[in-house]
Amino acid sequence: LPAPSAAAASIQVGERWLRGLQVGERIRLLDARQAQRRLEVVEVSPKGCWAEVHKTSYLAPGLRLTVERGGRKTHSHIGDFAPQPGVLRLKEDDLLILTADQTPGRPASHDSRGRLLTPATLGCTLPQVFADVRGGEPVWFDDGKIGGVIERADLDTLQVRITHAPGGAKLKGDKGINFPQSTLRLSALGDQDLAALAFAAKHADGIEMSFVNSADDVRALLAELERLQADHLGVVLKIETRRGFDNLPALLLAGMRRGGFGVMIARGDLAVEGGFERLAALQEDILCLCEAAHVPVIWATQVLENLAKKGSPSRAEITDAATGVRAECVMLNKGPHILKAVATLDELLVRMQGYNSKKRQMLRKLELASPWAD
Repeated sequence: LPAPSAAAASIQVGERWLRGLQVGERIRLLDARQAQRRLEVVEVSPKGCWAEVHKTSYLAPGLRLTVERGGRKTHSHIGDFAPQPGVLRLKEDDLLILTADQTPGRPASHDSRGRLLTPATLGCTLPQVFADVRGGEPVWFDDGKIGGVIERADLDTLQVRITHAPGGAKLKGDKGINFPQSTLRLSALGDQDLAALAFAAKHADGIEMSFVNSADDVRALLAELERLQADHLGVVLKIETRRGFDNLPALLLAGMRRGGFGVMIARGDLAVEGGFERLAALQEDILCLCEAAHVPVIWATQVLENLAKKGSPSRAEITDAATGVRAECVMLNKGPHILKAVATLDELLVRMQGYNSKKRQMLRKLELASPWAD
């Protein structure tokens, strides 16, 4: 039977044996390392049961499970495990094939002498982009951890040569793919977006538009909100692509037609799209332009991330978070130490307000605004 709900692990066992389990019973087994282990049944339901183990256990298909009840032992065996998301190990100069059919990825195969037989392959969940990318254009994976160059492109596959994977890198499933120099002709609002907007119009206070690229994208969003009679919703544009950054003046003019309008500096994808070495300048330009337009800004992505996740911040991220005083809002991601991160951020920003006012900038000429100066 399938697991009744999400759990740290789930195992398949015989249905008849499972139906006989009772709360409080102990399931004994010899695990894959020949260690004696015990699972205690803590909850039973028609769809399965919950059991707890208090020592590390190494489970494998075929291991025998035993319950003793009234002097009589009953047995079952662990069935095959459900398929788990795979990991591709990539290093620089490797070849990676992106496919449009969304088949599960597989690692490269080699002969006994280490010669490449078949390159690693990976399915893409948005095959429409294959028609828009060209050979020679860069591609990045997992927020810039792995990068490559497209050597050949057709409607079914992209052949990518890995150029950035310091020391070798692991690529897991469901990670983002960026094409920073490709002009992608994607609809601003897909079917899922439209369904989400309809729900938000009834239940939410605000929405954020991801990967906005042009004023037409903003106008399409506002038209849909008007159709839904959702003027009460706040709208935040996430600036996370190079096209979105280049078109920011037009995005602001389109969005400022309504109240409750703001911008998020989504620094994760923006760093990949615009280049990590340019991120500081990009976010400065966004802050200055939004200040001139009186549009509030959310400062986001990896703010005090080490502190939130590990309990101890780096010096660099403290300095980075301090710069966020120039925005109207600073966003933190979740983590086991999030309360400590919120308290630290509060103290830090209060202190920085004595040193910096976001309205006292040099307001130098911005390359971003040059096309609008005529």
